[in-house]
Amino acid sequence: MRSFPAGPREMAATLWRHRGLIHASAKREVLGRYRGSFLGLLWSFFNPLLMLTVYTFVFSEVFNARWGAASQSKTEFALVLFAGLLVFNLFSECINRAPGLILANPNYVKKVVFPLEVLPVVALLSALYHFAVTLLVWLVAYVVMFGVPHATVAYLPLVMVPFCLFILGLCWALAALGVYLRDVAQFIGVLTMALMFLSPIFYPVSAVPEAYRHILYLNPLTLVIEQARSVLYWGNPPEPFTMAVYWVATLAIAWLGFAWFQKTRKGFADVI
Repeated sequence: MRSFPAGPREMAATLWRHRGLIHASAKREVLGRYRGSFLGLLWSFFNPLLMLTVYTFVFSEVFNARWGAASQSKTEFALVLFAGLLVFNLFSECINRAPGLILANPNYVKKVVFPLEVLPVVALLSALYHFAVTLLVWLVAYVVMFGVPHATVAYLPLVMVPFCLFILGLCWALAALGVYLRDVAQFIGVLTMALMFLSPIFYPVSAVPEAYRHILYLNPLTLVIEQARSVLYWGNPPEPFTMAVYWVATLAIAWLGFAWFQKTRKGFADVI
Protein backbone atom coordinates (compact mmCIF):
# COMPACT_ATOMS: atom_id res chain seq x y z
CA MET A 1 0.00 0.00 0.00
CA ARG A 2 1.32 3.41 -0.99
CA SER A 3 2.62 5.65 1.79
CA PHE A 4 2.43 9.43 1.64
CA PRO A 5 5.10 11.78 3.03
CA ALA A 6 3.88 13.77 6.01
CA GLY A 7 6.79 15.99 7.04
CA PRO A 8 6.57 19.79 7.48
CA ARG A 9 8.58 20.31 4.30
CA GLU A 10 6.13 18.17 2.34
CA MET A 11 3.24 20.25 3.68
CA ALA A 12 4.75 23.40 2.16
CA ALA A 13 5.93 21.60 -0.97
CA THR A 14 2.53 20.18 -1.83
CA LEU A 15 0.94 23.63 -1.66
CA TRP A 16 3.55 24.99 -4.07
CA ARG A 17 3.56 21.93 -6.32
CA HIS A 18 -0.21 22.03 -6.85
CA ARG A 19 -0.64 25.81 -6.77
CA GLY A 20 -2.14 25.89 -10.26
CA LEU A 21 -4.69 23.22 -9.43
CA ILE A 22 -5.53 24.91 -6.13
CA HIS A 23 -6.09 28.27 -7.80
CA ALA A 24 -8.24 26.82 -10.59
CA SER A 25 -10.30 24.71 -8.18
CA ALA A 26 -10.89 27.61 -5.78
CA LYS A 27 -11.93 29.87 -8.65
CA ARG A 28 -14.31 27.23 -9.99
CA GLU A 29 -15.83 26.73 -6.54
CA VAL A 30 -16.44 30.44 -5.98
CA LEU A 31 -17.98 30.92 -9.43
CA GLY A 32 -19.97 27.70 -9.12
CA ARG A 33 -21.69 28.89 -5.96
CA TYR A 34 -23.41 31.71 -7.85
CA ARG A 35 -23.73 30.06 -11.26
CA GLY A 36 -27.23 30.50 -12.70
CA SER A 37 -28.18 33.40 -10.43
CA PHE A 38 -29.06 36.74 -12.01
CA LEU A 39 -26.60 38.83 -9.98
CA GLY A 40 -23.85 36.22 -9.88
CA LEU A 41 -20.80 37.26 -7.85
CA LEU A 42 -22.54 40.47 -6.78
CA TRP A 43 -24.38 38.37 -4.20
CA SER A 44 -21.09 37.93 -2.34
CA PHE A 45 -21.10 41.73 -1.90
CA PHE A 46 -24.80 42.27 -1.22
CA ASN A 47 -25.09 39.57 1.46
CA PRO A 48 -22.61 41.12 3.94
CA LEU A 49 -23.87 44.61 3.07
CA LEU A 50 -27.40 43.56 3.97
CA MET A 51 -26.28 41.88 7.19
CA LEU A 52 -24.25 44.93 8.24
CA THR A 53 -27.25 47.17 7.59
CA VAL A 54 -29.49 44.90 9.67
CA TYR A 55 -26.99 44.72 12.55
CA THR A 56 -26.53 48.48 12.54
CA PHE A 57 -30.28 49.14 12.65
CA VAL A 58 -31.15 46.47 15.21
CA PHE A 59 -28.37 47.14 17.69
CA SER A 60 -28.13 50.91 17.36
CA GLU A 61 -31.80 51.82 16.98
CA VAL A 62 -33.86 48.97 18.42
CA PHE A 63 -31.67 47.76 21.29
CA ASN A 64 -29.73 51.03 21.64
CA ALA A 65 -26.75 48.81 22.47
CA ARG A 66 -23.26 50.06 23.37
CA TRP A 67 -19.91 48.28 23.46
CA GLY A 68 -19.10 49.05 27.08
CA ALA A 69 -20.45 51.67 29.44
CA ALA A 70 -18.08 54.40 28.22
CA SER A 71 -19.12 54.14 24.57
CA GLN A 72 -21.58 56.68 23.17
CA SER A 73 -21.62 55.59 19.52
CA LYS A 74 -24.81 54.05 18.21
CA THR A 75 -23.09 52.28 15.34
CA GLU A 76 -20.01 51.12 17.24
CA PHE A 77 -21.70 47.99 18.55
CA ALA A 78 -22.69 46.84 15.06
CA LEU A 79 -19.22 47.38 13.59
CA VAL A 80 -17.43 45.74 16.52
CA LEU A 81 -19.85 42.81 16.43
CA PHE A 82 -19.45 42.47 12.67
CA ALA A 83 -15.66 42.45 12.99
CA GLY A 84 -16.02 39.44 15.30
CA LEU A 85 -18.34 37.74 12.85
CA LEU A 86 -15.76 38.18 10.10
CA VAL A 87 -13.47 35.85 12.01
CA PHE A 88 -16.13 33.41 13.13
CA ASN A 89 -17.75 33.04 9.69
CA LEU A 90 -14.41 32.18 8.10
CA PHE A 91 -13.85 29.54 10.76
CA SER A 92 -17.34 28.04 10.67
CA GLU A 93 -17.59 27.89 6.87
CA CYS A 94 -14.39 25.85 6.63
CA ILE A 95 -14.87 23.65 9.70
CA ASN A 96 -18.47 22.74 8.91
CA ARG A 97 -17.47 21.63 5.40
CA ALA A 98 -14.31 19.78 6.41
CA PRO A 99 -15.78 16.40 7.51
CA GLY A 100 -17.50 15.94 4.15
CA LEU A 101 -14.76 17.09 1.79
CA ILE A 102 -13.52 13.58 0.93
CA LEU A 103 -16.95 11.96 1.11
CA ALA A 104 -18.30 14.51 -1.39
CA ASN A 105 -15.61 13.57 -3.93
CA PRO A 106 -15.49 9.75 -4.08
CA ASN A 107 -14.28 9.79 -7.70
CA TYR A 108 -11.13 11.62 -6.62
CA VAL A 109 -10.43 8.74 -4.23
CA LYS A 110 -11.26 5.74 -6.40
CA LYS A 111 -11.11 6.60 -10.09
CA VAL A 112 -8.48 9.28 -10.67
CA VAL A 113 -5.08 10.18 -9.32
CA PHE A 114 -5.79 13.38 -7.43
CA PRO A 115 -3.89 15.16 -4.65
CA LEU A 116 -6.62 14.88 -2.02
CA GLU A 117 -4.65 17.04 0.39
CA VAL A 118 -5.50 20.14 -1.65
CA LEU A 119 -9.26 19.87 -1.02
CA PRO A 120 -9.11 21.58 2.42
CA VAL A 121 -6.89 24.28 0.90
CA VAL A 122 -9.45 24.92 -1.85
CA ALA A 123 -12.24 25.15 0.73
CA LEU A 124 -10.19 27.64 2.76
CA LEU A 125 -9.44 29.83 -0.27
CA SER A 126 -13.11 29.85 -1.22
CA ALA A 127 -14.01 31.00 2.30
CA LEU A 128 -11.22 33.60 2.22
CA TYR A 129 -12.79 35.13 -0.89
CA HIS A 130 -16.00 35.76 1.02
CA PHE A 131 -13.99 36.97 4.01
CA ALA A 132 -12.23 39.52 1.79
CA VAL A 133 -15.50 40.78 0.30
CA THR A 134 -17.08 41.08 3.75
CA LEU A 135 -13.99 42.88 5.06
CA LEU A 136 -14.29 45.35 2.16
CA VAL A 137 -17.91 46.02 3.15
CA TRP A 138 -16.81 46.57 6.76
CA LEU A 139 -14.07 49.02 5.71
CA VAL A 140 -16.48 50.99 3.49
CA ALA A 141 -18.98 51.17 6.37
CA TYR A 142 -16.22 52.37 8.71
CA VAL A 143 -15.22 55.11 6.24
CA VAL A 144 -18.84 56.26 5.89
CA MET A 145 -19.50 56.29 9.64
CA PHE A 146 -16.17 57.29 11.16
CA GLY A 147 -13.72 58.34 8.44
CA VAL A 148 -10.33 56.96 7.45
CA PRO A 149 -9.57 53.55 9.08
CA HIS A 150 -6.64 53.17 11.46
CA ALA A 151 -3.25 52.43 9.94
CA THR A 152 -3.18 49.30 12.13
CA VAL A 153 -5.46 47.65 9.55
CA ALA A 154 -2.18 46.75 7.84
CA TYR A 155 -1.48 44.37 10.74
CA LEU A 156 -4.55 42.25 9.93
CA PRO A 157 -2.59 39.69 7.82
CA LEU A 158 -0.32 39.06 10.84
CA VAL A 159 -3.43 38.00 12.73
CA MET A 160 -5.24 36.14 9.95
CA VAL A 161 -2.41 34.13 8.35
CA PRO A 162 -1.72 32.02 11.47
CA PHE A 163 -5.48 31.72 11.97
CA CYS A 164 -5.74 30.29 8.45
CA LEU A 165 -2.98 27.81 9.30
CA PHE A 166 -4.98 26.78 12.37
CA ILE A 167 -8.12 26.33 10.25
CA LEU A 168 -6.21 24.38 7.62
CA GLY A 169 -4.77 21.99 10.21
CA LEU A 170 -8.24 21.35 11.62
CA CYS A 171 -9.69 20.87 8.12
CA TRP A 172 -7.07 18.26 7.22
CA ALA A 173 -7.73 16.39 10.45
CA LEU A 174 -11.53 16.58 10.19
CA ALA A 175 -11.57 15.67 6.48
CA ALA A 176 -9.72 12.44 7.27
CA LEU A 177 -11.71 11.71 10.42
CA GLY A 178 -15.00 12.33 8.63
CA VAL A 179 -14.30 9.44 6.25
CA TYR A 180 -14.14 6.93 9.10
CA LEU A 181 -16.63 8.50 11.53
CA ARG A 182 -19.70 9.88 9.78
CA ASP A 183 -21.05 11.40 13.02
CA VAL A 184 -18.22 13.95 13.02
CA ALA A 185 -20.18 16.28 10.72
CA GLN A 186 -23.13 16.37 13.15
CA PHE A 187 -20.87 16.98 16.13
CA ILE A 188 -18.99 19.80 14.39
CA GLY A 189 -22.26 21.54 13.54
CA VAL A 190 -23.26 21.59 17.20
CA LEU A 191 -19.76 22.62 18.28
CA THR A 192 -19.55 25.61 15.95
CA MET A 193 -22.96 26.81 17.13
CA ALA A 194 -21.78 26.60 20.72
CA LEU A 195 -18.52 28.40 19.89
CA MET A 196 -20.45 31.28 18.35
CA PHE A 197 -22.00 32.08 21.73
CA LEU A 198 -18.91 31.13 23.75
CA SER A 199 -16.76 33.56 21.75
CA PRO A 200 -16.67 37.33 22.44
CA ILE A 201 -18.67 38.18 19.33
CA PHE A 202 -21.84 39.63 20.81
CA TYR A 203 -20.22 40.84 24.01
CA PRO A 204 -16.80 42.07 25.21
CA VAL A 205 -14.58 39.85 27.33
CA SER A 206 -14.99 42.36 30.15
CA ALA A 207 -18.69 41.49 30.32
CA VAL A 208 -17.85 37.93 31.42
CA PRO A 209 -17.49 37.45 35.20
CA GLU A 210 -13.82 37.39 36.10
CA ALA A 211 -14.09 33.90 37.57
CA TYR A 212 -15.04 32.53 34.13
CA ARG A 213 -12.78 34.57 31.82
CA HIS A 214 -10.04 31.95 31.84
CA ILE A 215 -12.58 29.52 30.34
CA LEU A 216 -13.33 32.02 27.57
CA TYR A 217 -9.64 32.24 26.72
CA LEU A 218 -9.52 28.47 26.26
CA ASN A 219 -11.65 29.09 23.18
CA PRO A 220 -9.19 29.28 20.23
CA LEU A 221 -11.34 31.94 18.56
CA THR A 222 -11.16 34.42 21.43
CA LEU A 223 -7.59 35.57 20.78
CA VAL A 224 -8.14 36.01 17.04
CA ILE A 225 -11.42 37.90 17.46
CA GLU A 226 -9.87 40.22 20.05
CA GLN A 227 -6.74 40.84 17.96
CA ALA A 228 -8.73 41.40 14.75
CA ARG A 229 -10.93 43.95 16.49
CA SER A 230 -7.87 45.58 17.99
CA VAL A 231 -6.24 46.27 14.64
CA LEU A 232 -9.44 47.00 12.70
CA TYR A 233 -11.48 49.12 15.09
CA TRP A 234 -9.53 50.14 18.17
CA GLY A 235 -6.34 51.05 16.31
CA ASN A 236 -3.98 48.98 18.48
CA PRO A 237 -1.21 46.78 17.04
CA PRO A 238 -1.12 43.09 18.00
CA GLU A 239 0.94 42.11 21.04
CA PRO A 240 4.29 40.82 19.62
CA PHE A 241 4.99 38.00 22.10
CA THR A 242 1.42 36.70 21.97
CA MET A 243 1.43 36.66 18.19
CA ALA A 244 4.86 34.98 18.04
CA VAL A 245 3.60 32.16 20.27
CA TYR A 246 0.41 31.98 18.22
CA TRP A 247 2.35 31.66 14.94
CA VAL A 248 4.43 28.79 16.31
CA ALA A 249 1.37 27.02 17.74
CA THR A 250 -0.66 27.31 14.52
CA LEU A 251 2.23 26.09 12.38
CA ALA A 252 2.44 23.03 14.63
CA ILE A 253 -1.34 22.46 14.41
CA ALA A 254 -1.27 22.78 10.61
CA TRP A 255 1.51 20.22 10.34
CA LEU A 256 -0.16 17.80 12.79
CA GLY A 257 -3.40 18.00 10.79
CA PHE A 258 -1.52 17.43 7.54
CA ALA A 259 0.42 14.50 9.03
CA TRP A 260 -2.80 12.89 10.28
CA PHE A 261 -4.39 13.29 6.84
CA GLN A 262 -1.39 11.77 5.06
CA LYS A 263 -1.13 8.83 7.46
CA THR A 264 -4.82 7.92 7.26
CA ARG A 265 -5.58 8.60 3.57
CA LYS A 266 -4.35 5.18 2.44
CA GLY A 267 -7.57 3.67 3.84
CA PHE A 268 -10.00 6.13 2.23
CA ALA A 269 -10.75 3.94 -0.81
CA ASP A 270 -11.62 0.98 1.43
CA VAL A 271 -14.18 2.95 3.45
CA ILE A 272 -15.90 5.13 0.84
